[in-house]
Amino acid sequence: MTKNTYSDISLTDMQQIRNEQSTIVVDVREPWEFEEFNEGGINIPLAEIREKREVLSQYQTIVVICTNGVRSKVAAMDYCRIPAWSDKRIFHVKGGIIESE
Repeated sequence: MTKNTYSDISLTDMQQIRNEQSTIVVDVREPWEFEEFNEGGINIPLAEIREKREVLSQYQTIVVICTNGVRSKVAAMDYCRIPAWSDKRIFHVKGGIIESE
């Protein structure tokens, strides 16, 4: 079985990829951070990514983002470990949202 891997992308890349069909942007920051400022997508805090996986299962491409890229990298690695998701495209926004400021 081949293990899935994620790809690092920039915020600019994310803006283009997010418009593709069957793509979801997942912000893994805390709800208060998401409310304060976000790049769109849905908010699933890092602590809840395992219990909320089914929300994402219908998408072929998953883009994970957070403030500086630390939490989103953890989430991207976790999503890569799901055997049923081995064919999904998983992207991690390197540098996170602060790259945009």
